[in-house]
Order: sequence, then C-alpha cells, then structure tokens
Amino acid sequence: MLVITRREGEEVVIGDPRNPLGVVRIASVKGERVRVAFDFPRDVDIHRREIADQIKSEEPAVIGAIKP
Repeated sequence: MLVITRREGEEVVIGDPRNPLGVVRIASVKGERVRVAFDFPRDVDIHRREIADQIKSEEPAVIGAIKP
C-alpha cells in the first residue's frame, strides 16, 4: 500500500502521467473530514469500502441464483 501526504487542492495522478487513467484530488479538509474528488472515466467503478463489501457479499447469492 502506498501512503502519501497531500494538502487541500493537491492531486494524485493514477496511471501513465502522459495518459492517466484518472486523477484523485483533495477537495477540502475540515477538521477530521476530508473530501476527495475522483476524475475517472465513467466506465471505472468507484465505491466506498462499505459499499464494495456489500457488493462482494451479495455476489454469491446472485451467482447461485443463476445456476440451473
């Protein structure tokens, strides 16, 4: 895992800097809350961890329902 420090308004480029997959920007910092902005193509899914975990836990039920 890469851990970096960024200030409000600073960005992280994901992928090749000449043709990045996307950009993550620190939109604002207020106390312990940080707003993060993601600039990625629409076909790239972005989820909060709790939502990603829900999706992962629901997959087996969906796959099991499809089997004959």
